[in-house]
Amino acid sequence: MNSSSPLSVAVIGAGMAGTTHANAWRQVGTVYDLGLPKIRLAAIADAYEPFAKDAAERYGYEKAVTDWRDIADDPNIDIVSIVVGNALHREIAEAMIRAGKHVLCEKPLADTLESAKAMAEAEKAAGTVTSVGFTFRRNAAIAEIAKLVREGHLGEINHFEGRYWCDYGVDPNTPMAWRYSGPMGSGALGDVGSHLIDTAETICGPLVSVSGGAMMTSIKQRPVAKGHVTRGTALDTTDVEMADVTNDDVATFTGHFASGAVGTFSCLRVAWNMPNALMLDVLGSKGRASWDLARAGEIMVDDVNSPAGLGGARQVLVNPTFPYFERGSSMAFGGVGLTQIEQFTYQAYAFLQQVAGVTEGALPPCATFADGYREMLIADAVATSAANGGAAVDLTPYNK
Repeated sequence: MNSSSPLSVAVIGAGMAGTTHANAWRQVGTVYDLGLPKIRLAAIADAYEPFAKDAAERYGYEKAVTDWRDIADDPNIDIVSIVVGNALHREIAEAMIRAGKHVLCEKPLADTLESAKAMAEAEKAAGTVTSVGFTFRRNAAIAEIAKLVREGHLGEINHFEGRYWCDYGVDPNTPMAWRYSGPMGSGALGDVGSHLIDTAETICGPLVSVSGGAMMTSIKQRPVAKGHVTRGTALDTTDVEMADVTNDDVATFTGHFASGAVGTFSCLRVAWNMPNALMLDVLGSKGRASWDLARAGEIMVDDVNSPAGLGGARQVLVNPTFPYFERGSSMAFGGVGLTQIEQFTYQAYAFLQQVAGVTEGALPPCATFADGYREMLIADAVATSAANGGAAVDLTPYNK
């Protein structure tokens, strides 16, 4: 591909995650090495026009549209980020693939296993790059822990513990939305648990079975909004219609990895006063490592290198020896820290490398639709376990 020819990008969805994608595409040319095609910020699409216009102006996109089909029909748009409700992913992605566009779709891949499988099958025949957005793969600290595991620094891994706790659903006056409908397993597990599952496999390798699945719905009904709301806006519930919540506010399970390690997983969207709390611990025969999203610029490590009598977890700041960080930050030294937002920019850069056909010195490729389908198969197995009193469920690999 001619690096002098710009590529046009559109983002479908102008909510919180959509604007984060919009920002990532705006920033993608500022990190790592020059030489990739320049990005033309073409369009933001959102059914709610004020959001589309606001995002387009705020992030420097040329136009705002209210129908995603306008993006599919525009032959001058090359790359599309899909950041809308899960039930819309399949229709939009398939249309974009037919139109010859490269597609980066937010997780989870779809709302149903049937749609996710169809998207994974469409990927096989696509002549374009397709990916699902598991951005924590791009977190420098998580990538460093994965490297410690891969290189044997922590010895044989015995246990992984991961928690992703959020509070966006803790207020019962938060209105009914697509996140609160669907089968058990499509709630907290499908939303934040998808990130947790992919992160666990990034660090510890593939899961082969799950057991001990348990789920509950804390808030049984939510008010129905009469106007447009976003980001969990609470409503005055005086004289409003209520709708049933049909999926999980809390999901927990145990996982068994191919390596022999065991993992425990906990996912909540009703964790009081914990807006975005992802935490993990990895314990091996020669050491342990921990990470907390609230302190994203560091990991805690304890290993056999400590002098006798001076063992204990020590703080290691994210620094240029960690993956992604050295050329991904304009101030790349320990103590600067990072946020979850940088992960989207690093993901966009890797996606752009794939589109441009760069292989030498490239970042690891983005997660595929097949990876997204696999994660949903795991979530479905957890739901099956929960429906059967925690029974063990073996995982069937998906043939890519």
